[in-house]
Amino acid sequence: MLNDLAEILLTKEEIEKKVAELGEKISEDYKDKNLLLVGILKGCVVFMSDLMKHITIPARIDFMSVSSYGAGVKSSGVVKIIKDLDNPIQGYDVLIVEDILDSGLTLHYIIDLLKSRNPNSIRICTLLDKPYSRKVEVKTDYCGFEIPDKFVIGYGLDYAEKYRNLPFVGVLKPEIYEK
Repeated sequence: MLNDLAEILLTKEEIEKKVAELGEKISEDYKDKNLLLVGILKGCVVFMSDLMKHITIPARIDFMSVSSYGAGVKSSGVVKIIKDLDNPIQGYDVLIVEDILDSGLTLHYIIDLLKSRNPNSIRICTLLDKPYSRKVEVKTDYCGFEIPDKFVIGYGLDYAEKYRNLPFVGVLKPEIYEK
């Protein structure tokens, strides 16, 4: 797997430090709220798991699985709900936990869908933000790192379901995905 990397963009230590900071800030901002973390599968798993360890207030969790990439490297813009939330979100302060905000198309769709279910609030927490790739306006409330427009893997992010288990964020060599 390491031979497929062009570079390591974010080390395990940099990520751990930032995730702890995000957890502390979220705990402070939601201390008197009814927090529900909504993870967007599969990419959020590592980030959300680590983030939850740093949230010091009561919080519920739920997950959605959506697809707009398939085996490609760019969002198709067509969002398919593979797994919806298990419980109603009315009365909750929803914090969507996402691995990466890229084009914004998928997250924009999810936000509109969840707004129709009458939560108290909806905010976004993303580990990575690629603002230069944005196709629709999506505002992040908690962001770990702004990154360049490169195809990244590791720490939950994949290419064709591989590389999620790397403990850092790396840039995949173009020859791997341009085959």
